[in-house]
Amino acid sequence: MKTVLVSAVALIDADGRILLAQRPEGKSMAGLWEFPGGKVEPGETPEQALIRELQEELAIDTWSSCLAPLTFASHSYPDFHLLMPLFACRKWQGIPVAQEGQTLKWVHARDLRSYPMPPADVPLIPVLRDWL
Repeated sequence: MKTVLVSAVALIDADGRILLAQRPEGKSMAGLWEFPGGKVEPGETPEQALIRELQEELAIDTWSSCLAPLTFASHSYPDFHLLMPLFACRKWQGIPVAQEGQTLKWVHARDLRSYPMPPADVPLIPVLRDWL
C-alpha cells in the first residue's frame, strides 16, 4: 500500500479559533471539513509544503519558524495510507481567502466535533482541544 505524506496546519486566530476548510464538490470526501494543507511534493519538507499550500489555497504567507509541530495522523484508507503531520500556526501575513472553491470557517476547538471530517482528521481533535 502506498504511503502519502500530507502536511496540515491548525491556523489559530487571536480569539483561539481554528480555521477549517470544507472540501469542495468534485474532490474526494467533498463536503467534509479539514485543516488546511496538502501533499508534500518530492524535495519539499512538510513545512515548505505548508507554506506553499497556504499561499495557493488561502493567499496567506507564513514562515517555517511560525509552524510548531503539534501531532500527526496515521490512517489507512482503502487505496493508500496517509501520514499527516499537524502543525500549529498563530502568525501569518494576510487574511485567509479561499482560492480553490472551498468554504472557510473559524471554529473554537470545543466545537470541532460538530463538523464532519475525514477519518484521519478526527483523532487530531482531542489533541487540539487539550492544547488550546
